[in-house]
Amino acid sequence: MTNTLMVGWVITAALIVITFFVRRSIAEVPSKLQNAAETVIELLWSMIDGVTNDREKTKKFFPIVATIFIAVIASNWVELVPGLGSIGIWGHAEGKTVLIPFIRSSSADLNFTTAIAIVSFISVQVFGFAFLGLRHYAGKFFVAPWKKPYFIGSFVGILEFISEFSKVISFAFRLFGNIFAGEVLLLVVGTLVPFIVPLPFLMLEIFVGFVQALVFSMLTLVFLTGATTAHGGEEHAAAH
Repeated sequence: MTNTLMVGWVITAALIVITFFVRRSIAEVPSKLQNAAETVIELLWSMIDGVTNDREKTKKFFPIVATIFIAVIASNWVELVPGLGSIGIWGHAEGKTVLIPFIRSSSADLNFTTAIAIVSFISVQVFGFAFLGLRHYAGKFFVAPWKKPYFIGSFVGILEFISEFSKVISFAFRLFGNIFAGEVLLLVVGTLVPFIVPLPFLMLEIFVGFVQALVFSMLTLVFLTGATTAHGGEEHAAAH
């Protein structure tokens, strides 16, 4: 049990509870909660539809992309909770006395960001196979060396195969680095000058948290769209 894992469970539980109350509040005359939920869903739907330009793909991609965005932005913004990362106990690590906080943002843990990146990576592969079929999708990575442009095609296929796995590392470290750095910055500034001065940094972290969630979900969407689009614009929509 780690402090970041505990925060992740709390965020998950909170999102489930909010979803439950939104579902119960659905009515012809919408409440404020329903209006807020519909606004978020409509914005995410428009964003995804604008990238795919395909209503069928939008329906299939929406759950994974929207879930990643909401989960990541909630995890990013939880670092703004007062006391998070700064309240804990003093302990010893590597021969030094350090503060061990009771709670920390999940996004400041490489395990969390790697898990989200793996979910994104697997989703891309699954949708690629589903839309194009095994033969067409695998053809991006495994090109016979005797086919034009001969060995160049095989080399490009190998690079494409490696790049698929490198996306996991890129996704995980980008999100982790930005949120962890922001958490450290807020802790240092709050310790040195606890009043007024941290406010601009808090606003900056709100913006950074939103941008990182948007970048993570949008890149997932772009990779999903690219993986389900056949060469030459021919698509084999096998998933219905």
